[in-house]
Amino acid sequence: MGSRTGWLPVAFLLVAASVLSPPAAAAAASGEAEHAVQQHSERISGPRLVFLVGSAGDVLEDNPVGRLKVFIYDLPRKYNKKMVTKDPRCLNHMFAAEIFMHRFLLSSAVRTLNPKEADWFYTPVYTTCDLTPAGLPLPFKSPRVMRSAIQYISNKWPFWNRTDGADHFFVVPHDFAACFHYQEEKAIGRGILPLLRRATLVQTFGQENHVCLKEGSIIIPPYAPPQKMQAHLISPDTPRSIFVYFRGLFYDTGNDPEGGYYARGARASLWENFKSNPLFDISTDHPATYYEDMQRAVFCLCPLGWAPWSPRLVEAVVFGCIPVIIADDIVLPFADAIPWEEIGVFVEEKDVPKLDTILTSMPIDDILRKQRLLANPSMKQAMLFPQPAQPRDAFHQILNGLARKLPHPKGIYLQPGEERLNWTAGPVGDLKPW
Repeated sequence: MGSRTGWLPVAFLLVAASVLSPPAAAAAASGEAEHAVQQHSERISGPRLVFLVGSAGDVLEDNPVGRLKVFIYDLPRKYNKKMVTKDPRCLNHMFAAEIFMHRFLLSSAVRTLNPKEADWFYTPVYTTCDLTPAGLPLPFKSPRVMRSAIQYISNKWPFWNRTDGADHFFVVPHDFAACFHYQEEKAIGRGILPLLRRATLVQTFGQENHVCLKEGSIIIPPYAPPQKMQAHLISPDTPRSIFVYFRGLFYDTGNDPEGGYYARGARASLWENFKSNPLFDISTDHPATYYEDMQRAVFCLCPLGWAPWSPRLVEAVVFGCIPVIIADDIVLPFADAIPWEEIGVFVEEKDVPKLDTILTSMPIDDILRKQRLLANPSMKQAMLFPQPAQPRDAFHQILNGLARKLPHPKGIYLQPGEERLNWTAGPVGDLKPW
């Protein structure tokens, strides 16, 4: 751990002294920090972790090659490549996993050109690549694009119709996945696109007991640009002189003028409680040194926004900053491969006002243990979509998840004339042609 080991016993005393009661501060200053912290510790009552059946990555070292075969539908370019040509911003936003998964599979050893030997069928449709001028996916366009693509494959090939999509998978990295809206209330009202209810969804959104997460989905990390992060790496011996770090919105006045709905009020609580706390380096500013600052921080806050997930989770793991996850009932990516309980800190949204006490009460040994686990290169690799792909990366973890769902049960095949999907179900606007 180099200089971190030397930093924590000194600086941790200072930060503890600034928030603990006077007796605890005196004890810390006198060199009895660990005793003082434990005496005043407050056990973290974070939400229970959910290990969803079908989550990818049973172990980080699994190799999916030879365990499954994937047939890729050859769609017209308007569903994918033409979108990227029209708006290259799609390549860099947090939803870009759908693009890079397609590119990966085209040259992957699991690809088969013979659909009769395929275990899985993949439809390369980019539902988050039709963007507003501000760079956000158009929520009313996404379900139309998806419906159109499914209609196309069902008319041209026989494979969808024999199972109503039960042996098909789709990458849906939208805020609320196949509910296709960035605001939770509207996403819940929409529900999962009816045509996808038998398919396996590979999605960034994960929240327990939520209508936008169906059983068997594979939860993945959001896209964060690997090359960009690599370019900002600093020496691992750099002292972590920032205790708590966060950059992002606290209020979304454009979509939530009253300030109580965005992030269920958790981000507003962060700002109101800790904007003047010297232990908390939090701001709406996004400096050029953002990635470097994360590598200088002990804790990086990962609060929910409109959805419970964000690229900060990826950035924290890659940069060795202990993620402080503030998102009740979140289902985390690759939960069987990433030991989230061991590397992160989970804080319930209602406990945000006590965050300073929670973090300063952590024993130094626990902090050091989490940092050592975060230093594992395989753990970082599992959170990334590098180009070209590398062993044990997020692409391979997704394939591991698909492989573990095999063989398909015989019951997925429909009887002659049987239909289980209602092609006219869903909001009226979704039925409009695209």
